[in-house]
Amino acid sequence: MQAPRNAAAPWRHLDLTLLLSTVGISLVGVLMVYSATRQKQETAGLDPAFYLKRQAIYLLVGLVIMAVASLVDYRHIRDFVPFLYGGAVLALLLVISPLGASRRGTQAWFQLGAFQFQPSEVAKVALILAMAAVLAGARGHLDTAGLLTALGVAVPPMALIYVQPDLGTNMVFVAVVIAVVLVAGARPRHIAVLTLLGITAIALVVELGMLQDYQRDRLTAFLDPQTDSQRSSYNLRQSQIAIAAGGVAGRGLFQGTQTNLSFVPEQHTDFIFTAVGEELGFIGGLTLLGFFGVLVWRIWRAAVLARDQFGRLVCVGVLAMLVFQIFENVGMTMGITPITGIPLPFMSFGGSAMIASFAGVGLVLNVHMRRFS
Repeated sequence: MQAPRNAAAPWRHLDLTLLLSTVGISLVGVLMVYSATRQKQETAGLDPAFYLKRQAIYLLVGLVIMAVASLVDYRHIRDFVPFLYGGAVLALLLVISPLGASRRGTQAWFQLGAFQFQPSEVAKVALILAMAAVLAGARGHLDTAGLLTALGVAVPPMALIYVQPDLGTNMVFVAVVIAVVLVAGARPRHIAVLTLLGITAIALVVELGMLQDYQRDRLTAFLDPQTDSQRSSYNLRQSQIAIAAGGVAGRGLFQGTQTNLSFVPEQHTDFIFTAVGEELGFIGGLTLLGFFGVLVWRIWRAAVLARDQFGRLVCVGVLAMLVFQIFENVGMTMGITPITGIPLPFMSFGGSAMIASFAGVGLVLNVHMRRFS
C-alpha cells in the first residue's frame, strides 16, 4: 500500500514563482554588471570578466543563504532573534572602530582580503526579524508602549549607521519600521507622529551640517539641478542620457555607447539600471520592472497567507525593504528621487546587498512553505 502524502509538508508549498523570479532577476544582474564593466576592464588591460566572476560568486553565496533561511523553520529562527540582532548591532559598532574601512568619508565596511563586507546590509534583515518578534503579540492592536518598544529596537542600529554616515541605508530602515508597525496595528496618530519625527530628523540633519559634502550636494542637486552644473549633478545627467539613448528597443546588449565609454559613474553598482535602459531599451527596462512586480506580488501574497503574525510581519518587512530600494534606485537614475547610493536588489554589484536580499526572500519562502504546518 502506498503511504499517504503529507499535504502539509513544507516542500509541497514552495513558491516557485517567487523563487524563479528572484533567480531570473539575479541572472540578468550578473549579465548587466558584465556589460557595464567589461570595456573599462579591457581598456585598462585587466580581466574583462573580473566583475562577472565576482557577481556570480555573490549569486551562488546568496542562493546558499536563501536555502538555509528557507529550510530552517522560521518559528525556530525566532528563538535566535536576540542573538542575530545583538550580533548585527555589535558588527555596526565594530565597523566604526579602527577595524572598519572607510571610503569617500563613509566608514561602513570590513575589508576581508579582496572582499568587503557591509554589516548594515545584514542589519536590515536582523531589524526585520527583531521588530517582527517584538510586535507579533500586538495582533493588530498596537498600543503606545508597543510602539515605543519597537522604536527602541530600531534606534540603536540606525544611530550607529548614522555615525558612519549612511543616509541611504537609514532611509531603508525608516521604510521598514513604518511598514511593520503599520501592519502590526499602529493607530493613525502613531503614523502621523512617526512621519513628523522623520521629517524633522531629516531637516535637522541637513540644516545642522551632519552630512558629508557629497551627500548634501546630492540632495541639493535633486532639489535644484541648476545650482550645480559640476560633480553632484553629473551622475544624474549621464544617467538620464544613457536611459534616453536606449529608446524603445535599446542599442543592443554590449552595444551601449554611454556604457562602453564609462560615462556613467558607478554604473555597475548604484546606476546599473542605466545599462539596462541603454542596451535593452524601454522594453527591457519595463520587463525587468515587471519581474520585480511579480516578486513584490508574491511576497505580499505570502504575507496575506501567513499562518501567524510573526511570519506576516517578517514578510511585510522584507517587502518594504525591497520595494523602497527598487523605487529609490530606479527613481534616482531618472531624476525623480534623490541620489542616495541605495543598490538595486539582485542587480547591483556587491556581495553584502546580494546576501541580505536573498536572505529576505528565503525568509518569505520559509513563511509561505509552512503556512499549513
